[in-house]
Amino acid sequence: MPEFIQQMDERVLVWIAQNVRCALLDPFMKLYTQLGNTGMLFIVLGLVLLLFKQTRKAGFSALCAMLIGLVVVNFTIKPLVARARPWLVIENFVNLVPEHDPNSFPSGHTNAAFAFALAVCRSAPKRWMKITAIGMAVVMGLSRLYVGVHFPSDVLAGAVVGSLCGLLGAWVVRKAWEKIRPAPPMTA
Repeated sequence: MPEFIQQMDERVLVWIAQNVRCALLDPFMKLYTQLGNTGMLFIVLGLVLLLFKQTRKAGFSALCAMLIGLVVVNFTIKPLVARARPWLVIENFVNLVPEHDPNSFPSGHTNAAFAFALAVCRSAPKRWMKITAIGMAVVMGLSRLYVGVHFPSDVLAGAVVGSLCGLLGAWVVRKAWEKIRPAPPMTA
């Protein structure tokens, strides 16, 4: 990571730890961030979307997007970049939840959340579903900073990669959907 980005990341993260963390938010942020472990919250939501005909396409899109994101982030980018976690770099920095993956860049939780959100935005039938998905993704990214397991640039990169995976997943499912369910023939 370039030195100026590393320094800025460290300053922002320390500022969050010193000025934003509080007893009121700690339990919520710890719980919410851990619901994102292995993408579980978003996988479950994707499976729930599959249960209803109206949201089935959104569910397939979200699950496809998260699978693409898993391959891109966890099996490709993270091992190649191998950026150390904040508490391994910043002296006396305390993270609030355990994290066993030593690689920090990009945030896998944020990637999964934004892959889910963008796929839902491209495929869900209701506006409230799209707004909720984006809100949940933003809170997931913020929770990763709050609990101190990622640098800001990790979360930003996770959001960007996840968003691209979400768009790709929705596109793949839309193309597959068209082949499975061809449009009715046009009449003259």
